[in-house]
Amino acid sequence: MSSIPLRIYHGPEEDANSIAVSTSEESRRTVTVPLGEILPLLADAVQSQRTWLRDFENDPMTISMDLYEVILAYQFYRRPSA
Repeated sequence: MSSIPLRIYHGPEEDANSIAVSTSEESRRTVTVPLGEILPLLADAVQSQRTWLRDFENDPMTISMDLYEVILAYQFYRRPSA
């Protein structure tokens, strides 16, 4: 498996006139990244049973509603039949 470098994504670039400056503590502690960038790394960490994943297992995560609906449907249909 080749090594995938992890980059920090700071969101879309905006021109200087439309930049909204946020000084809240929470906004400085979050980052927006494409799912495709972190999913392979998380899948590998789960498969490798990395202990650092436990540090984040109770952290809240914001996802789009359509992704949430797909995950719920997947969860429902992957249940073993009785």
